[in-house]
Amino acid sequence: MALPVPIDPEGLLRSPAFAHGMLAPPGPTLYVGGQNGVDVRGELLQGLRAQTEQALRNVLAVLDAAGTDADHVVRMTIYLAPDVDPDEAYAASAEVWGVRRTAVSVLSLAPARPGALVEIDAIAIVPTD
Repeated sequence: MALPVPIDPEGLLRSPAFAHGMLAPPGPTLYVGGQNGVDVRGELLQGLRAQTEQALRNVLAVLDAAGTDADHVVRMTIYLAPDVDPDEAYAASAEVWGVRRTAVSVLSLAPARPGALVEIDAIAIVPTD
């Protein structure tokens, strides 16, 4: 199965970190629910960096369990708690996620789980061949 293709129309700034759109080939789609910085024991890690890295590791685990990977993600939404530094979260994501351009939205809102500083969900295609 082909990989998703970034769509960056002329006249819009081309970011090295995200794509304006992603064209996904037909096939099964995986919707990854919001992942916090919670480890396998259910403990919330401390600090934005640790939580961001763990949330992304959790996303990668869901992708792997469904038979896909980060290269097949077409959209991510990153929810950050108010008053956190998005640059710190971005730096932490590079450690786990690497450099992958995908469609991304970043929002700031109060977390549903006390102490949570980040939550990440994703949409990915699942290869069939």
